[in-house]
Formats: sequence, structure tokens, C-alpha cells
Amino acid sequence: MKRILMALATAFLFATSFALPSAAQLQVRVTDGNFTPTPLAIPDFQISGANAELAKQISDVVRADLTSTGLFEMQNPASFIQKDLSLDVQPRFADWKIINTDGLVVGQYEELPDGKIAVSFRLWDVYAGEVMRINGQPGRRLTTTPDNWRRIAHKIADSIYTRLTGEDPYFDTRIVYIAETGPKLERVKRLAIMDSDGANQQYLTPGRNTVLTPRFSPSAQEITYMSYEGGKPRVYLFNIETGRQELLGNFPGMTFAPRFSRDGQSVLLTQAQRGNSDIYIMNLRTRESRRLTDHPAIDTSPSMSPDGDAIVFTSDRGGSPQLYIMNADGSPRTCPSGGRDAACRITFGKGSYSTPVWSPRGDLVAFTKQSGGKFYIGVIGVDGKGERLLTEAYLDEGPDWSPNGRVIVYFRESRPGAGPQLWSVDLSGRNEQRLKTQTDASDPAWSPLLQ
Repeated sequence: MKRILMALATAFLFATSFALPSAAQLQVRVTDGNFTPTPLAIPDFQISGANAELAKQISDVVRADLTSTGLFEMQNPASFIQKDLSLDVQPRFADWKIINTDGLVVGQYEELPDGKIAVSFRLWDVYAGEVMRINGQPGRRLTTTPDNWRRIAHKIADSIYTRLTGEDPYFDTRIVYIAETGPKLERVKRLAIMDSDGANQQYLTPGRNTVLTPRFSPSAQEITYMSYEGGKPRVYLFNIETGRQELLGNFPGMTFAPRFSRDGQSVLLTQAQRGNSDIYIMNLRTRESRRLTDHPAIDTSPSMSPDGDAIVFTSDRGGSPQLYIMNADGSPRTCPSGGRDAACRITFGKGSYSTPVWSPRGDLVAFTKQSGGKFYIGVIGVDGKGERLLTEAYLDEGPDWSPNGRVIVYFRESRPGAGPQLWSVDLSGRNEQRLKTQTDASDPAWSPLLQ
């Protein structure tokens, strides 16, 4: 298989001929309650070479990435007064203040003698009259091969997003999901992958066997998924770069694929033995499994904390499916409700809770909730406080986090008989967007930031 994750050579722009102030004031606060998007101007990047269309496409992706956050509003190019922008010349800030622009991005596209391309940019704080330094430098320059131009665009958007919000980046990532085609009783389900914005969609499996619930490894190079062959669930490890897949084992009664531990050396899974569904951890090198729960109830859907010290899972040991947290080593844990137990319940609301996923930031758990005939995607603190429902639909299910812990991807069926589609929502719940796919789509998983 063609190498999917291509390396980018990056370098920074250095000092210019004009003095650069030391600080900029423009900042977007992601958590503000009453929020108004910040106006940004991103003119098409300047061209040093023949491929004007590629330069425009890079500019378009940068604008689309930032707009998709709901945090920024792109200014209409028809309103731009200054046309003679240059990467190394300070813009006329008065021209941008007139159209109420807070931030200005000036970029340049170059075609290099070795066949590669380079894209450079600077971010300006219009009202402070300052260039906004990125990693201590007044700008950034990235080089790659022309066929890898979208990653350049995502990296530029990531740099701007991080500089303006203080949050970690997430655009230069991928989403793996289940592509579904065919009638309901003869559904073909294939493993598929795409960029975080829906571009570059491709199938990873041929569709001969039904596949479910893919999960990314911490390196973003491997995926676990479950496949039904002969009616029996099997778990595979798939290498994205090589296309090689490896059987991890046969697991009767399994309904969800394993999730990786944070170090990528083990996977958490559910196994049903002697009629009892419990949580196990499997060492990927030795293939040895160790039982983590031993309870008459159904324990399922484990997800590990970022530090690897705790596991959240679903259990009906309290009478209905709820979320519980246990220490990864099985030792007793101090519970939010008081006392110590092997597993502490953190949800007590009406309805049932399932598919918990621990945030990469470590502060929240995302979940699916079913109550009153509807489904919801929600979040709750790991201490059981602050439950918030972010979405509501006929069927919303299967959340997974962006690598910066600010956005959740999931799948939705809007009405009975409607095919599943991928959606995303930010932690405020106000920015809900559909991710377009070529087919019906379910079971999304978001990769870590690509290297």
C-alpha cells in the first residue's frame, strides 16, 4: 500500500528587515459562554511558481479548517482593500481595521528546484499592529511533495488555531470509520479512512466480511477492528502504512473491538467466559490476557485514562447500564460518592449510559446516553460531576475524541430507516457539523496528531 503518512520537512522563517514587537494581544477564548466568532482575513496565498490553482487550494483548506471550529469567521475577499500583500512587508493595518478584521494571515506558495513545494505564512494581530510569533518565530515555512499539499494546509491551520486559542492542534489527523453500503439485510461494511475534513477517503478492507468498531493506536499507524467471519467475532490488528493485518484472536461474545492502552503495548477488551462478560487487558507482544473485572454483571466498553492509571467502562451491576471507573491495577479506588471500591459509579441519571471514551485531556468522559426514546452524546467529569448532553437525535452513538480533547466525532441516524452519517460537535454543543462521506458511515475513531 502506498505510504499514507508522509513525513513533512519543516523549517521556520527567521528575522526580517523590519522590527517585530514582542507580544500580541489577539486571543480566542474557547470556553467563553456568549461567543462571537473572531473575524479573520486569509487572502489567497501569493504565488512563486506556475501552480496558482494549488496555491488557492491550500488557502481554501486553511480557511475551511478554521471556519469548521465555529471560532472564526472568514472575511469576504471582496471587502479587502489592500491587495499588494507581501510576506516580508508589514501590512497596512488601517485597511484591515476598516473591515473589522482582528487577524490577518499572509502566505506564500513556492515551487522548489527539487520538485517539492514550500508554503510560508505569517499571522498578524491587526489591532495591536504586531506579527504573532509561532514557536518563537515570526512565521513558519513548510516543505513537502506536491501530492502531500493537504497536510501542509492542515499544519498551517493547526499553527494558527493553536496560536490564537492556546489549544493543542487537531486538523492534521485522520478518521477511520465503517463505510456501509447495500440494503439493510445485506449490508456491506468495510473499514475506511479519511482526513479529518473528509478528504482522501479510501477503503482499507474489501468488504467480504462485516467489520465493526475500529480503534487507533497511539502512533496512528495501527488500527484494531472486529470482523465477523463465519458468524464468529475475530479481532485484527491492521497496519495503515503496509496494509498488513494480523489476527489477535477469536473472542466469542465480543461486541466491541479492543481499545489500545496509552503506551500502545496492550489492548483493553471484553470477553465473555463462563457466561460472564468482564474486562481484560492483553499484552500485544506475548498475547497473554489478564482479567481486570470479575463480576456477575455485564462489564464492557473499557477506555483507559491518558496517564494509564484508570479505566472507565459500562456495567449494569447497579441494575441498568451506567459508567464506572476502576484503577488499572485493580486496587480499591476512592469513589466520588464516598468510600472505597474496586469500581466507582460516576453516572446516576435516568436512562442508560454506554460507549464511554476518556478524553485525551484526562478531565472528561464522553458517552452515549439513551433516555426517553432518544439518544444523546454527552460528557461528564471523571468525578461524576458536570454531566452535559451535547447532542440529541433519533440515534446518536459511538463518540470518540479529537486528539486535543475539544471536539467529539460520532455517528447519527436522523430517523428510522435513515442510514448512519458521521457528525462532530465541540464541547460547547453549539458547533455541530456533518462530516460528508461517500457512503453511509458509522463507528468513527479519531487518530492522534500525525507526525
